[in-house]
Amino acid sequence: MAFSTTLYNTVFKRNSIYLSTIFLGAFGFQIVYDVGTSRFWDKMNAGKQWKDIRHRYVEEEDEE
Repeated sequence: MAFSTTLYNTVFKRNSIYLSTIFLGAFGFQIVYDVGTSRFWDKMNAGKQWKDIRHRYVEEEDEE
């Protein structure tokens, strides 16, 4: 019972804090989801992407 009371008093009691918690949670979830799916995609397609095969087709110019 103490946890629910503490949670209510810190998060749900004031609308501004409740909405801020929702927005920050959504923003954090978006970042974690984006990074996770990008890493998964890169792992599943390793060796097939342009960043992996670029050196075969592009010659680097010497900078003097």
